[in-house]
Amino acid sequence: MKHAPAPPPPQAVEMLFGDKAGIAQRYADLLAGPGVERGLIGPREVDRIWERHILNSAVTVELFAEGELIVDIGSGAGLPGIPIAIARPDLKVLLVEPMLRRTEFLQMVAQEIGLHVDVIRGRAEDVMVREQVGVADAAVSRAVASLEKLARWSLPLLRPGGRMLALKGDRAGAELEESRRKLLGLGAQGLRVVRCGAGYVDPLTTVVVAERSAPHGGAGRRRTVDHSK
Repeated sequence: MKHAPAPPPPQAVEMLFGDKAGIAQRYADLLAGPGVERGLIGPREVDRIWERHILNSAVTVELFAEGELIVDIGSGAGLPGIPIAIARPDLKVLLVEPMLRRTEFLQMVAQEIGLHVDVIRGRAEDVMVREQVGVADAAVSRAVASLEKLARWSLPLLRPGGRMLALKGDRAGAELEESRRKLLGLGAQGLRVVRCGAGYVDPLTTVVVAERSAPHGGAGRRRTVDHSK
């Protein structure tokens, strides 16, 4: 079954992606075509693929410093990791996804649009995945699980002071308060809600931030993995 291509990009796409706007358009078309055909995104989402999905993800780039290592947990169709990687080629982005059909889609997208990302098949809590990731500066996720589960998956992948960034909806603040005690018990600190994308998206993208606290006795030494190509 053939599906219509993605709708024309809004002005914010060129503003945000700059000379990478064409790559973002190719990704949108792959989401609207093979992404729908493979059941990774619903056909009703195509009309709002830019505002609800791609731009909503990409505006989080304002939360990253230059050259950081970002791991996208439960990447699915590549959200938010692929828009982040397109908008910020200086970042090192790892896409972690357990389902084969989704990792095959992610690999196809990366090849089709010439994007330098690493696709890792597995669950974030798997030892193999932790070994491949090494230590990240930030772990991002979108519509994956509760904050408590995300913290259990994300924090072990982060350096001390690294950030878990969970894209959430209108209940982000309430969910954070409901989970605060458990998050602190898991070693999170600096819990807060931030909003991204002023001038690009409306409503703004809501992100719950939780930093990994340093272990007792100092930050300690953790292994690193060379992700350069």
